[in-house]
Amino acid sequence: MTIGMRAGMAMIAVAVAFTGVVVPSQPVQAQSLLDIFKSPAQRERERKARERARAAAEAAKAKPVRISGPRYHTYRADKLVQVDFGKIADPVVTGAISDMGLAPLGIDTFSEGRAVLDTLDVRALPEAAEAVVAHYSETPEYIWVAGTSVTDRARAVVEVLNGADAVGLSADDYRVEVPADGFDLAQGTERQKELMAFEMRLSLAVANYILDASRGRVDPNRISGYHDFNRKSPDLGSRLEALSKAEDPAAALLAHNPQGAHFEALVAELKRLRDLDEGDRIEIAENILLKPGQSNPELANVMAAMAKKGSDALKAEHALLFASYAGKPEYDEELVKLVKDFQKELGLKPDGVVGPATRRAMVGITNSDKIEKVRLAMERARWLPGVLASRRVFINQPAYTASYYNGGKQELSMRVVVGKRSNQTYFFDDEIELVEFNPYWGVPQSIIFNEMVPKLRSDPGYLDRAGYEVTVGGKRVSSSNVNWSAVGAGSRVGVRQRPGSSNALGELKIMFPNSHAIYMHDTPSKSLFERDTRAFSHGCIRLQDPRAMAAKVLGTTVEDIGSYIAGGQHTPVNVPENIPVHVAYFTAWPDETGAVNYYADIYGRDGYLRKAIDATEAARD
Repeated sequence: MTIGMRAGMAMIAVAVAFTGVVVPSQPVQAQSLLDIFKSPAQRERERKARERARAAAEAAKAKPVRISGPRYHTYRADKLVQVDFGKIADPVVTGAISDMGLAPLGIDTFSEGRAVLDTLDVRALPEAAEAVVAHYSETPEYIWVAGTSVTDRARAVVEVLNGADAVGLSADDYRVEVPADGFDLAQGTERQKELMAFEMRLSLAVANYILDASRGRVDPNRISGYHDFNRKSPDLGSRLEALSKAEDPAAALLAHNPQGAHFEALVAELKRLRDLDEGDRIEIAENILLKPGQSNPELANVMAAMAKKGSDALKAEHALLFASYAGKPEYDEELVKLVKDFQKELGLKPDGVVGPATRRAMVGITNSDKIEKVRLAMERARWLPGVLASRRVFINQPAYTASYYNGGKQELSMRVVVGKRSNQTYFFDDEIELVEFNPYWGVPQSIIFNEMVPKLRSDPGYLDRAGYEVTVGGKRVSSSNVNWSAVGAGSRVGVRQRPGSSNALGELKIMFPNSHAIYMHDTPSKSLFERDTRAFSHGCIRLQDPRAMAAKVLGTTVEDIGSYIAGGQHTPVNVPENIPVHVAYFTAWPDETGAVNYYADIYGRDGYLRKAIDATEAARD
């Protein structure tokens, strides 16, 4: 041992004597001995350094969390099943033997036709097959046949089935051949077999039609997780019974389609489009972006399109310009004024810029494209209630509008902002239950983990400064005290923004509680409503005039709404009566005049629905 080491040990011994620290009997490492002389502040600094190192190690282990939206699926179509007529062909007869033990005299025509059921080969939707067999098992009587003839009632019903294309369905799915009137009188039993086969085929076709007309051929929930509907289950037994007794069974069958002005307008538009000649179509380059003062050879096509698509009033006001235009490519002030007027009458932002939205309005879409959109709209309409409530709120995402109806009439309509493509707004029905004034914003988990956590790992106190409240496991904590680097899968972290001028929900939100955390609300970002394409939110519906909508659903005035807001306190108010709300997706939909308008397919859902219909038709072929 060196002289220096011996001196050091002596000093430690003296220190022990004065401090009362117990020196262990076992040899002590030099680092432990040196710790004795560290100040409390130094020990605290080293403790925090060890904690930071441990946190960094935990962060390295923590798996980064990213919450993604729902997926689109490969559609699985409903499969047709072979109908088992066994219960009708060989019924268990009770009460058919008289008290004398003898069978009743004569055979009724229905019983005479039963023999064909053993060999009858028919496929139908499972619910239709079950309902038809159950009906005839309980009521072994003809609905569509009388004696040796097909009834006029049956012929009228067949006409409805043959006209299924007119209501957006496919007549091929319900095709039934009607037996000829003439037959060999000596072949009475064969005639009854023929009529029995017709009876069963027609009733099955009717049952299939009822299902398709009332709920749609496609189950929307199988298209994607963005669709959320309870698929309708019509009571086919009672509906078959009702048809058998209906004064006008054809009208009763047709009534299973959606009822109301919206569907009537779609039916009328489909007929109009099919009767139209396609005609000449003006093309404008898809990538056009023409701004005032620029020069572009496409300007000639722009002028031709406005001459064709513009209103008579527009063409009259700018008649001299239309007449004198000689194809020049310079986009001068006079032409800019014409384009602005054209944009204004079509509800576009009148900025004079010919971009994608203005181009679509000028070029339009082909008749065949419109027919496709109308047919898809008819299918989607079947997912909604068969009769829309007279008082309701209807949000159409592709149109970027929200409308309030009372007494079946539109009383209010406004622009909205919906979810961007990466945060799509869902398609579902619900009921408005309350309005919250000066609301808190409960930040969705997708935003917390996808957007906030990465920033918080470098700036833990960000949420405290921005006016947010943080909870971990339900307990309120400071944002700066959370180890965001260790936040990973399974972390029970909640974030909400307090009411105030910077709150993402603005002054109020209109609630229809649902599992998707979607509702209508105000927003501080007012400028977005001026844009033609308004898909910018995380999925909720931002309202251009939230006070007006709140006044309608609460049955009060805009002034009363202002009083609630002026108080500055978070105040929930229940609506007097729940109001149906449809958060819908229609790329073709009628306005209040019955004219059908067409919209861009912002989420690409038309293509997915078309594939689902194609899969359904293939499964039924």
